Amino acid sequence: MASFKPTKIQVYPKLGEKVTQDTLYWKNYKAPVQIKEFGAVTSIDFSPVTPHNFAVTAFTRIHIYGPFSQEPVKSFTRFKDTAYCGRFRSDGQLLVAGCEDSVVRLFDVSGKVALRLFKGHTKAVHLTDFTSDRYQILTGSDDYTCRLWDIPNATELTTYREHTDYIRCGVTSKLNRDLFITGSYDHTVKLFDARVEKSVITMDHGQPVESVLLYPSEGLLVSAGGRHVKVWDLLKGGQPLVSLKNHHKTVTSLALSSNGQRLLSASLDRHVKVYSTTNYKVVHNFDYAASILSLALAPDDESIVVGMTNSILSIKHRKNQEDSKEIAGQQRRRPSYRVFVKGKNYVPKQDDYLVSKPVKQHLAKYDKQLRRFNVSKALDTALETWIRFRKPEITVAVIKELDRRGTLQNALAGRNEQGLSQLLNFLIRNLVDARFTPVLVTAAEMILDIYQSVIGQSPVVDRQLLRLQDLVEKEIDYQKDLLEVLGMLDTMFASSLPRKEVPCSGIGKSNGLTQGEPSTSKPQLQVT
Repeated sequence: MASFKPTKIQVYPKLGEKVTQDTLYWKNYKAPVQIKEFGAVTSIDFSPVTPHNFAVTAFTRIHIYGPFSQEPVKSFTRFKDTAYCGRFRSDGQLLVAGCEDSVVRLFDVSGKVALRLFKGHTKAVHLTDFTSDRYQILTGSDDYTCRLWDIPNATELTTYREHTDYIRCGVTSKLNRDLFITGSYDHTVKLFDARVEKSVITMDHGQPVESVLLYPSEGLLVSAGGRHVKVWDLLKGGQPLVSLKNHHKTVTSLALSSNGQRLLSASLDRHVKVYSTTNYKVVHNFDYAASILSLALAPDDESIVVGMTNSILSIKHRKNQEDSKEIAGQQRRRPSYRVFVKGKNYVPKQDDYLVSKPVKQHLAKYDKQLRRFNVSKALDTALETWIRFRKPEITVAVIKELDRRGTLQNALAGRNEQGLSQLLNFLIRNLVDARFTPVLVTAAEMILDIYQSVIGQSPVVDRQLLRLQDLVEKEIDYQKDLLEVLGMLDTMFASSLPRKEVPCSGIGKSNGLTQGEPSTSKPQLQVT
């Protein structure tokens, strides 16, 4: 008896992912290293000096990690309440952080106890940063004020009270020690000059501002708040340049690549978007398991560090050449046994007899039913939920096989309301798919012929039949419109093509006669 041939599942072409230079660059990272922190990670900051350690602010602690360490190399735990915004100074020797208790603390990275305590705010301090001269500190608080402090004397220099809501973000200029920017929940971003008593430029973001970022040239400013990321031209008085809305939830953090050509934004929607700074289009996307609160890039983009609401710190390190070679070596297929015995270049002789082991045939459930001629059960198996939704090509292949055997009508008949509803749902979902239409149209015609007598008895089936009718009518209208457009395009292309003269060899240009053929016209008389 001949062996049973399994149902042939047609493989349809898939649209491949467009591979760009950005795809290759941003996918060249290892699997993330995940570290459990004591609370939500609200801030990450890299040290500007080698070995580029990074400070992670989470709950009442600030942990400092090495570039490749999974345990903190240093911890600061002298906070009475939740700590915020741990930032390194440009020489990497000092660290400043705010706190829920309104006190700003200055630490020596090599020590444990706070060097200075700056008291003056009345509510939580969410913004801290050093000025470019290294001797002053900028702070912003929920008491609506931002202040400048002198480090050597631990005294307050200036207080600005222009914001009307919480100040949650800010940044100092690296080129001018007197300039700094703050972002507030009053929807405004303000540029301050310490030599002037009030702000110089005010920009309306339109949403509570969660993060601000200065370009290295400091001519452009990026603000994030709500679902928007906006770019401002500071050289033109804070004129808005671009407004991006690629996230579904609030954008919480911003970062810039080492060459300044890529902008990164992190959001509560668990995505990190990478934008090109030339046209501000999304060139790559990272997905994470939880909402993102903080994001930082190591110098030369060696690491991407993300802090999430579930207290997880995710670190992705860039692959080096040695790692790539190891992976390639692991994927290389090992030689078979006969290569070791006979050699790589062994050619079988004519008298050699190959003893093959019998291969056991493993059949799918629907093929087992087809082998037993249970055509109705075979179709039921192919209409299971996970096959119907994830692998519709299997269901279509079974229907095609039943039609080839001439048993499709038997498989479709005799179904109750639930079984018929499943069939109609599958048709509604896939009938207009160009890959499946030739097979499913035949099945739809058979269903209508078989069950036309029960129309009007089930409201569920009637609604599905009406949906199927509307779907088919819309598809027919689309096809008619497409044919009209195709006719218009053919006419346009035909009229736009240049007309070429067809050369006719052997025809004289003067009289159209073949060369050598005598002319029948009478010769003209010459009058003298």
